[in-house]
Amino acid sequence: MVLKRIGVEERRARLAVRHHLHPDNQADSPVQAAQDQVGLHTSDPATPFLSSWARVEHLTIADVEECLYSNPSLFRILGMRRTLFAVSRDLVPLLHHGCALPLAAPEQRRLVGYLEAEGITDDGNRWLEEVGNSTLEAIVRRGEALATELREDVPELKETLTFGRGKKWGGKVGVSTRVLFLLATQGRILRGRPRGTWRSGQYRWAAMESRLPGGIPNIEPISARTAIAERWLRAYGPGTEADLRWWTGWTLRNLRAALAALDLVEVEVDTGPAWLMADDLDPVPSPAPWAALLPGLDSTVMGWRERHWYLGDRWDGLFDRNGNAGPTVWWCGRVVGGWGQTPDGSVAYRLTEDVGSDAELAIAERAEVLETWLSGVRVTPRFANPMYRELSR
Repeated sequence: MVLKRIGVEERRARLAVRHHLHPDNQADSPVQAAQDQVGLHTSDPATPFLSSWARVEHLTIADVEECLYSNPSLFRILGMRRTLFAVSRDLVPLLHHGCALPLAAPEQRRLVGYLEAEGITDDGNRWLEEVGNSTLEAIVRRGEALATELREDVPELKETLTFGRGKKWGGKVGVSTRVLFLLATQGRILRGRPRGTWRSGQYRWAAMESRLPGGIPNIEPISARTAIAERWLRAYGPGTEADLRWWTGWTLRNLRAALAALDLVEVEVDTGPAWLMADDLDPVPSPAPWAALLPGLDSTVMGWRERHWYLGDRWDGLFDRNGNAGPTVWWCGRVVGGWGQTPDGSVAYRLTEDVGSDAELAIAERAEVLETWLSGVRVTPRFANPMYRELSR
């Protein structure tokens, strides 16, 4: 039985408060922002910096770098949908056992098949065990290491693999890429400080135990998935089964098992039934008007599959062909445009609807603050959408 209807305005109010986008509800630190959103997207290396800027007052780039590298309290690991997230320490075992570790066995089988088909070895499992151990030892010796450095330390990593032979999409990939990905899914290594600036995606690799002494704590996969589902519902709820299945990337069976372990109630949103934690039914009033500029792949814009209630009908040009969100402009819980940077580093934006003079002024002020914060540094999204490309010419 549906206990309550939660309208679009209340969903937008929950988003504003729980995602720390309203100025009266900002996070204390990037770590809190990551905890309360079940991680900050970091497939694009600049995203956690800009996502944190949008949620933490008086933040500097050095503050985020300290959380990620100097005094690690955020960890770049694989999580939902095989996607890279920057997460707080308490989330590492949940994402590892609930999302990343299940990828390890099929990834190893696939890699063994390539190795043996290429004639690199006739015992792919043994080869991977030996090369994996040698790679980890090399990382430990160096403290952190780039893939190019590891190929010098472990000559077997210089091998290449051919995939999709005879297909248009086929090509070659270095063994080092696949071995490092496998070690990451196993929770033995993680991405460290990049080579170059904070915008670089060429990461050094570090041993997991150098960041988490003793390694990642063990937890049953069903317990991990249940905890992840609960955290998502408290941050993003109400949500539909379709939302959660898309966001997690889990099978329907695993998702339903996780939901069955929670104390949930069925509520109604504008498209039909959705789920919410049973102790989270109190109404959330709309806060004062607010504006935000979020980066490409921000966790908020990528938080749901069914996005009409915050995207509306005017989102053409804000996503690429694969559904990756570019930089977005927000007003009171909905996307009203996109932003980019001109060649001189100025922040430019375009609104997709008439939002009124008060909103235009607030958005212009946020754009000016962001431009000052970036200080002329240009950030190019890894998945640039059509609007970003137009604004950045």
